[in-house]
Amino acid sequence: MQKQDYYNNFFEIGQQKINFSFFELSLPDDDPVYTLKKVLEELDFSGLLACYSDKGRTGFNPIMLYSVVTYANMRGVRAVDRIVDLCQRDLAFIWLTKGQKPQRDVFYDFKGKKLTGEVLDELNYQFMRRLEKEGLITLKELYIDGTKLEANANRYTFVWRGSLNYHLAGLLDAIDALYAKYNTFLLENGYGTKYDLGNAHMFVIEGMDKVRKVIEENRKRKLTKHKKISNNTLIEIDHCSPLEILKLQKNLMGIAQGEGIEFVFEKGKHKPEIQKLYEGLGECGSRLMGYKECFENMGKDRNSYSKTDLEATFMRMKEDHMLNGQLKPAYNVQIAVENYFIVHGYVSNDRTDYNTLIPVLKKHQNAFGDTLEAVTADSGYCSEKNLLYLKENGIRSYIKLQDHEKRKTRAYKEDIGKYYNMTCAVFEDERYYICHDGRELRHIRTESKEQEDHTQTVEVYGCADCSGCEHRSKCLYKYNTQKNPDRNKVMKINERWEELREGSNANIQSEEGILKRQIRSIQTEGHFGDIKENESFRRFNYRSEEKVYKEFMLYAIGRNIMKYHRFLHHEIEKYEGKEEQKAV
Repeated sequence: MQKQDYYNNFFEIGQQKINFSFFELSLPDDDPVYTLKKVLEELDFSGLLACYSDKGRTGFNPIMLYSVVTYANMRGVRAVDRIVDLCQRDLAFIWLTKGQKPQRDVFYDFKGKKLTGEVLDELNYQFMRRLEKEGLITLKELYIDGTKLEANANRYTFVWRGSLNYHLAGLLDAIDALYAKYNTFLLENGYGTKYDLGNAHMFVIEGMDKVRKVIEENRKRKLTKHKKISNNTLIEIDHCSPLEILKLQKNLMGIAQGEGIEFVFEKGKHKPEIQKLYEGLGECGSRLMGYKECFENMGKDRNSYSKTDLEATFMRMKEDHMLNGQLKPAYNVQIAVENYFIVHGYVSNDRTDYNTLIPVLKKHQNAFGDTLEAVTADSGYCSEKNLLYLKENGIRSYIKLQDHEKRKTRAYKEDIGKYYNMTCAVFEDERYYICHDGRELRHIRTESKEQEDHTQTVEVYGCADCSGCEHRSKCLYKYNTQKNPDRNKVMKINERWEELREGSNANIQSEEGILKRQIRSIQTEGHFGDIKENESFRRFNYRSEEKVYKEFMLYAIGRNIMKYHRFLHHEIEKYEGKEEQKAV
């Protein structure tokens, strides 16, 4: 079948009424299925049809399958078995399928292989452009928020970086001892000279000093029964190749064959020393391979993952059925909303929201160009990297600061140890601060901290002499007159970060910023309330980040078309803000 025939079969043959022998059934005139059909008629399905071949037998119409899956999500149905049942019993589904009865393997193949995240994004963006033409959205502002949805993974299949670090340190210690034992074995028996074998050195790699330091600390922990190593400790073993251990095993096997030493495996047999050394190296090599695989699955940006869904991260959820702060495997789901419509969806395995803002903004730029003018989000997105990106791209930031509520307190305004409560002055193009006691804090040095994609620059200011100051205990952080009697005031200020923070804070305090915060809390939180409470979407049905994203985007597209249907029938109107009461 030619791909153009898919359009003809779906859009031209469909009927609103189905005639049976004794009676006639008809759908209500305001059924959302007509809105869906109206939307699909103007979409370009070339991306979806490109996943199909013109050769072979003709299967079910992919446009029909997409319409059925989308309409099911409009009705809050995500399970494939339920969709199959509705295709046989529900009049709207029968009207969409034209009486055909696709089975569960058809939908699994369609959602798993034919339908991709790129295709879903393109179909959603086509719908967004239609909404823009109709004046329902502008694509010039986004309201962003995120939530955590539980992954389809067992709750007690976690792998922690801290636990891996502890056992890996012990393993590297054991390998180091085996290398020393190997060298001693060659030296005592003269095998090194006889077989032209040199001394073996354990993994001469970059950062080996750090690994040995971790090993020594681990030995001390064993003595004090403190076994845990921090999750933030990254032990680089990318270049620790088990092939080096395999070379030592080959050397030992060559010695055993040359000396006529046989390996024994029966019970009651005494193993020769060379066999014990050979088997010890083999066991350590297998364990090292296992740890390398674990670290590869985890990556450097995560501290945990699930064995049943390798891309799910253990996160602290609001739904705590055991009331003990239990961590569950989950995904961080982000939505960018305008006028109740989900413009973008994004799924991440990052526990925080800091690193999710820029990918969403880049998706918007790639899809619609440089149309974005303003972004509103809560304090979870407030970071130097994010605010700097918004400034460089000419996007107004309405992101709440982490200390937004704290700034309103008296303690914040009266803390004499903070730079923002000091007098700032400039002399000969050099900035300095004057403390509560009237002493000057001059610039000492500039410090830089390299991060993955940007550099943080910190200016250090200090007072030359704080002796005799009666405000010393309030000004200096954790000041102890007995331990540090001569301690002077030193403070570090990231001036670029502070400038970006103050700019965003000024925006959210304006009348426009207050209105945008109202809209964000109503629209984004309203979506999550519907998703979790009204429609009980708390757990994904699929595994892996790719399939999870497709599942969520199908749901988001269904919600968007349902919102469009309600706009057409004047069931909801565009929110313009509260007229009498303003949020502060």
